[in-house]
Amino acid sequence: MAGVAPAGGRPLIITEDPLLLDDLLRLCAAAGAEPHVHHAVPEQSAGSDGSGGSGGGVGWESAPLVLVGDDAARRVRGAPRRGGVFLVGRELDDPLVWQRAVEIGAEEVLRLPDAEGRLVDRIADVVEGAGRPALAVGVIGGSGGAGASTLACALALRAARAGERTILIDGDPLGGGMDVLLGGEAAEGLRWPDFAGSRGRVGAGALEESLPELHALRVLSWDRGDRVVVPPAAMRSVVAAARRRGGVVVVDLPRRVDEAVAEALAQLDLVLMVVPGELRAVAAAGRVAAGVRMAARDVRVVVRGRCPGGLDPEAVAGLLGAPLAGEVPVEVGLPGRVAEGEPPGAQGRGALARFCDGFWQRALGPAQGVPA
Repeated sequence: MAGVAPAGGRPLIITEDPLLLDDLLRLCAAAGAEPHVHHAVPEQSAGSDGSGGSGGGVGWESAPLVLVGDDAARRVRGAPRRGGVFLVGRELDDPLVWQRAVEIGAEEVLRLPDAEGRLVDRIADVVEGAGRPALAVGVIGGSGGAGASTLACALALRAARAGERTILIDGDPLGGGMDVLLGGEAAEGLRWPDFAGSRGRVGAGALEESLPELHALRVLSWDRGDRVVVPPAAMRSVVAAARRRGGVVVVDLPRRVDEAVAEALAQLDLVLMVVPGELRAVAAAGRVAAGVRMAARDVRVVVRGRCPGGLDPEAVAGLLGAPLAGEVPVEVGLPGRVAEGEPPGAQGRGALARFCDGFWQRALGPAQGVPA
């Protein structure tokens, strides 16, 4: 049975084709990886740093990823079966290439340059030691003033309090700014304008380290300058990088679903739609929900407060045709505390914090505790 490729470390390239080697070295450099290079299957104790000197050794079975040039397929035919082997070439129209892939136990046949983006992603996953992706939760208001940003902030703070690696992404350029809500508008770190030009892969570790750290979580927000349009490709790259870091990602979403928001929605595990318990708000939320469902895989309703003569939570969820995630009662004194500089959810008291703690206990597992 094929082995499991180990996580982390340097990939192994096996080829004698100088042009293919140049391509693979370039792609490794783009992914931030320094590969080992061999012409055939290396012995476990043998090693090369790719320049002819000793590099500490890498073996066929110990390398986290193996890129076998089509020219070298026959030379590795007898190697032990393992995961993480790819057959790579520039001219792979030969019908026998699939037979060679089967013979060496390759997971996939990759043709360059068409598969360059996918290959860079796989190499970078190895470098970053990619493991279980983050649980990604989006929060969106069903109507104006529903309190979505407040809930997103509180969810992120309570996840961080529970010890989860947490990134909070402000996806609403017309909002007040999540860094402001957290009292960190002057904190050092990158904001959305610094990432608006991102097209390819964004390093997960580099993203996390570049963002302001506020209340034990990382925050990607907006600066105080003119509005910056974030292209769909940049949104896709940033959210994907945040997810690869593991832990929890919370995204505060605008009510208008454009192409960039759709890119974020497509990567979320769950979207919470915050809806006040009154008929006009439900009618507005129905229109928002229609746009969200086109890209999101799982949409649930959070009912915020109950208006006199209004709808109960189950009725709100029923009218919207979505499961009920819970109810957040109106919390007396919360707006005043926020105005005084206390971020929502920073303390363990109150209905909002209790809702968030219960949500994470269900989402992250029954053993997950959140200290007060």
